[in-house]
Amino acid sequence: MKPDLQFNFDASSDRRTITVKREFAAQRQLVWDCHTKSELLDQWFAPKGLTTHTKHMEFREGGYWHYAMITPDAQKFWNRLDYKTIQAIDGYTARDGFCDESGTVNASMPGADWDVSFVDANERTLVTTVVKYASSDALQAALDMGLKDGLASTLERLDELLPRLQA
Repeated sequence: MKPDLQFNFDASSDRRTITVKREFAAQRQLVWDCHTKSELLDQWFAPKGLTTHTKHMEFREGGYWHYAMITPDAQKFWNRLDYKTIQAIDGYTARDGFCDESGTVNASMPGADWDVSFVDANERTLVTTVVKYASSDALQAALDMGLKDGLASTLERLDELLPRLQA
């Protein structure tokens, strides 16, 4: 991460939330596109060392993104993000969950509601993501799976992609 870009990660057991504030050195439209278009998501949305493959993407209210994060030895971790509300280039809400290759959500794994907002911040874009879990145990399970480090690594990949897209 560029040292002058904001990155705050706050986990609150009482509220059952994780709040991530992350600044990017790019205009809001481009950062929005990188979060909402599968051909761009596939280039950055996984921790370093993993790749992402979209099986289905329909970015609209009621639509969903079904994708796999793939390890170097070809192990696939399937996920599904169901879009609830969308306010173009301002934000969206969604339901996130682990699933199988067919898109069936695994109810035994921690799922969460996401509220993602995008705002202009002096030639940069600030993305605030609030992730709410059903219980503090589900929040702790996500943290125990390495969510903080994985997310930091994933967002660094977006940092690396943005200059190539702006060239």
